[in-house]
Amino acid sequence: MKKVFPIIFILISLSLAGTIYVQYSWLDTMLVNKQEEFKWKVTRIIDNVGRELMEQKNTLPSLKNYHVKPGFNFPSDQFQRELMRPATIGQKFTAFEVEEKLRKAFYEQGLRNINFDFAVIADVGSFSYEYQLRSDNFLKAFEDTINNFQWVLPLQPPSGSDLENLMPAQEMILIIPDIRAIAFKEMRWMIIGSIFFTLMIVSAFYVTVSALLRQKKISEIKNDFINNMTHEFKTPLATISLAVDALRNNKVMEDPSKMNYFSGIIKEENKRMNKHVETILQAALMDRQEIQLNKKPVRLHELIREVIGNYSLQLEEKQGRIDLQLHAANDCVNADEVHFRNLISNLVDNAVKYSKGNLVLKISSSNAGSRLILKFEDNGIGMSKETIRRIFEKFYRAHTGNLHNVKGFGLGLSYVKTVIDAHDGKIKVESSVGRGSTFTLEAPLLKEKLRSE
Repeated sequence: MKKVFPIIFILISLSLAGTIYVQYSWLDTMLVNKQEEFKWKVTRIIDNVGRELMEQKNTLPSLKNYHVKPGFNFPSDQFQRELMRPATIGQKFTAFEVEEKLRKAFYEQGLRNINFDFAVIADVGSFSYEYQLRSDNFLKAFEDTINNFQWVLPLQPPSGSDLENLMPAQEMILIIPDIRAIAFKEMRWMIIGSIFFTLMIVSAFYVTVSALLRQKKISEIKNDFINNMTHEFKTPLATISLAVDALRNNKVMEDPSKMNYFSGIIKEENKRMNKHVETILQAALMDRQEIQLNKKPVRLHELIREVIGNYSLQLEEKQGRIDLQLHAANDCVNADEVHFRNLISNLVDNAVKYSKGNLVLKISSSNAGSRLILKFEDNGIGMSKETIRRIFEKFYRAHTGNLHNVKGFGLGLSYVKTVIDAHDGKIKVESSVGRGSTFTLEAPLLKEKLRSE
């Protein structure tokens, strides 16, 4: 698993990176194609509108403003030339009419709500041009040549027509701002779909890697659990085997005190093995979420005193003591007595196992509104931040450095967390390496306080 996992991770990462790159390249190519398609459509639009403007019938110039100079005969040569000259685009149409023609052409090409500006200019000689028609924002749009795209169309009569070479040179200029944004807008659903499916692929990658890491962790936990379980059962079995061999000795058989001693060892080791089996069975029940609670009113002060009475030998061996400060006025909770007893026992046992000599375990209680607060403070070896973060994980065991005599399956605190959660309570831990640990439990008080017996 250790060798396969990096290979799988690299392959999936490369596949994901390749997929994202292909998606990006495809979208970039589509964006360029959309812009080219848009330019082609606009070229057709301006060409069609320009042809439509030039195909309109010629309009005679108005005579009401024409002034005959003295000395000229009527009709004069000037008047005849003016009469023969065809009308320009600016004389035949208004800016509004040209704008409507352009907007209609955009609509026919499937381009709606496109912002544009335009102008029609005419040659007035000496390489000079004047605006015949223009939109309101044309001059401002014309100045921005970076973001805006321009189309210029010469407006000339059809080749071979009667009006050829009679009209002044005219041009239509069409400006559309930010065609890249327009292309993006047309591709918005493609982009959204691409991002959505890319996120799905990334999510699948995350789930896959998480599952692999979880499987790797489970495999390591399983190996540690098997090693711990083998050691925990092997030691009492070896002790029982030695005690049985001793009982078969004739000298021991003749001495009742020695018989009682070795039989006592067998009984204690048998209890120890039963306790391990019970711990494993409790873990299996918690795994299947089959923990059954038989709740009833329980006085926790009495329960704590009963539990610590079972640790007199261990405390004597560790040269330790337990300081009880049970000051809660109300200690009655609705709890499963068996599971709560095991909970308290696990916390006390944990403090004893991870002590560093001259153990002092302070157990205190107090009331906070409708809740009972229990604190277990020890002066043991303490825990690192990483250990605190994982202390309630099943099978997790803290590294104890050179301390090799700490035994167990890593199920005690996981069981404590499960039990307190099942009682609608809370647990938190505060600790630092070398300064001991403090476990704080909160449990809801019984709504109706027990009557004094």
